[in-house]
Amino acid sequence: MTLATLREVLQPALRDGYAVAGFVTLGWEDMRAYVAAAEAEKVPVILQAGPSCRAHTPLPVLGAMFTWLAEQASVPVVAHLDHGHSIDECREALDCGFTSVMFDGSRLPLNQNIEETATVAELAHSAGMSCEGEIGFVGYADGESSDGTDPQEAGQFARQTRVDAMAVSVGNVHLQQQKSDGLDLDRIRAIEAATEVPLVIHGGSGVPLSERRTLSKTTNICKFNIGTDMRMVFGDALRAAVKADPDQFDRLQILKETHDPMVAAAREALRSLRSG
Repeated sequence: MTLATLREVLQPALRDGYAVAGFVTLGWEDMRAYVAAAEAEKVPVILQAGPSCRAHTPLPVLGAMFTWLAEQASVPVVAHLDHGHSIDECREALDCGFTSVMFDGSRLPLNQNIEETATVAELAHSAGMSCEGEIGFVGYADGESSDGTDPQEAGQFARQTRVDAMAVSVGNVHLQQQKSDGLDLDRIRAIEAATEVPLVIHGGSGVPLSERRTLSKTTNICKFNIGTDMRMVFGDALRAAVKADPDQFDRLQILKETHDPMVAAAREALRSLRSG
């Protein structure tokens, strides 16, 4: 069994200058492909259940799916709750077998964000699991605007919450289909001067592969969340499968055609985060 906590995979990454992919999952087909890709590349992987995934599939089912995949895998697999918006939701995820929870208090006033994130971190640590928090606000493409992370607040947040990883807003944007012009390296360096906690980039799909590679090696960014890139690959493969055989109606046969493209895309993403 290779079920791992977030801390167990991010601390070696911080020490050795690489990052781990946090793949945003929506169902069995993609999470299975992500583990296959990680095994092929011989690297750890983080399977993430975000709000849209949880709206479709209950937490106990997701916890069981993640755990089963981890038990079969030859590489460390983290079962991670992404964007938990309440303490109760994070507690439920821990009860369902998740090894890591992210409490998203980024829309809250600073003191409330610190207080509630610290509560979740204590819950996770008491269970032997990990916690990620967010300071600053990472916006959404064609939606809410970002609020960049204040380095001094980041240092305070890290000290008072005792999180194992900290998501920051440094020019990254959720759900971005086009690549960005680059993250704010000066802000990243200022945050690093305030805390040594491993940093997380949400909206990693918007960061070019070459920049992911450089940041993984040269900064304390140890985790890139990647979702939109993979959803686009899945959608393209699904459309191609349906068009190739208009008479095919068996969903299992159709979905099988998404596996190899997803594995290939995930392997490319994983290679961009390696130290070598």
